[in-house]
Amino acid sequence: MIYSTALQDHGLPHDPFKAIVTPRPIGWITALSAKGEINLSPYSFFNAVSSRPHIVMFSSEDRKDAVSFIEETGEFTCSLVTKTLAQQMNLTSAPLPRGASEYKHSGLAMAESKFVKPPRVAGSPAALECKLLSIQQLKDLDDRPVPRWMVLGQVVGIFMDDAYVRDGRFDTAAAHPIARCGYADYAEVDHLFSIIRPTGG
Repeated sequence: MIYSTALQDHGLPHDPFKAIVTPRPIGWITALSAKGEINLSPYSFFNAVSSRPHIVMFSSEDRKDAVSFIEETGEFTCSLVTKTLAQQMNLTSAPLPRGASEYKHSGLAMAESKFVKPPRVAGSPAALECKLLSIQQLKDLDDRPVPRWMVLGQVVGIFMDDAYVRDGRFDTAAAHPIARCGYADYAEVDHLFSIIRPTGG
């Protein structure tokens, strides 16, 4: 089948877009407001976009507290979501009032960051400490602004739990990170396979 995204004439009970663009890493973003309020929320429109320098992005559907807080203070962290933290991650997506504590609501402990002020999730085996590069409101094909905001940040510090550093590498499979799929579905990374890139000029 093929359908128009403008007409949404697929005849299915749910839009399959997010099930096709999958699995998506989860950016578990911690942001700090100018008043010192902490926001912790998961974003599945998240990924790394550059390795030199390290740059990550996430996109927020509607202008949520994380975007506003990052705009105020210019910093954020991103903690790795693992299978053992999945339920608590889900609780941090609850629509709490502005300034209410998602990490307290979910029973999480937070840990101090080294290079930025927003904390990271203490139980996460890895976290990225980031400084804001830009916030951009997205536009559609007709150049009309849509209620979606993309945040780009440069990674200035990386935390890794030493228990997951083996033979000089971060052991991704041992950490059991999870990724967002379509609908209410998630995927767990518990094993890897390797493919060596071709050589040549």
